Amino acid sequence: MSKAVICDIDGVLLHDNQLIDGAKAFIERLLANDTKLVILTNYPAQTPQDLQNRFQTAGVDIPESCFYTSAMATADFLKRQEGNKAYVIGEGALIHELYSAGFTITDINPDFVVVGETKNYNWNMIQHAAKFVAQGAQFIATNPDTHGPNMSPACGSLCAPIERITGREPFVVGKPSAWIVRAALNKIGAHADDTVIIGDNLRTDILAGFQAGLETILVLSGVSSEADIEMVPFRPNYVFPNVATIDII
Repeated sequence: MSKAVICDIDGVLLHDNQLIDGAKAFIERLLANDTKLVILTNYPAQTPQDLQNRFQTAGVDIPESCFYTSAMATADFLKRQEGNKAYVIGEGALIHELYSAGFTITDINPDFVVVGETKNYNWNMIQHAAKFVAQGAQFIATNPDTHGPNMSPACGSLCAPIERITGREPFVVGKPSAWIVRAALNKIGAHADDTVIIGDNLRTDILAGFQAGLETILVLSGVSSEADIEMVPFRPNYVFPNVATIDII
């Protein structure tokens, strides 16, 4: 039986906005074989339409339905919780997903403080978020990443002042949390036993897959090197130079 596939984007399929060698043929083979496919990203500030356009611009057509982001996973997580009001530090894509899930975005007595990615971070946001968390709002982070390209502050860094002020750590939805992997499986109706996750980062993609009980494939076209495997207490099931060389799917 063919495996379902959960695949990371950056370092696996794309470098910046350029396809990695062999990625186009790899994706097109999966789509032609009707493989259950989720293209999964921790980055919450792009919608599936944005991601579809990013790949089209790079030269490959992928159905919008294949994409799943930490913003979508955050909305799916919050739908299972008590409460429907959220104070959000993030961009339009995250706010859109929460609106679509029926949440009210507010700075009046929110049930949740949700932190994603934004370049418009300021003192007032920190103060509001810390106050709400101290008053009992649930603290949610879309992902744990501390920085992006050129040391641009990412979600984990935006959460840090709120953590220091309140002494509370957020629940992290994105990789390496197993939650986002389980949510991706639910999206395509697949089971952990029949799914493989492909990633370039041992500490996010591979750890998330390991914790969720999936087979894991590390590709060496991104963050982690073969030497890094000795530095972590878990092992990928397979290691390949890039997606073009994967011969087990």
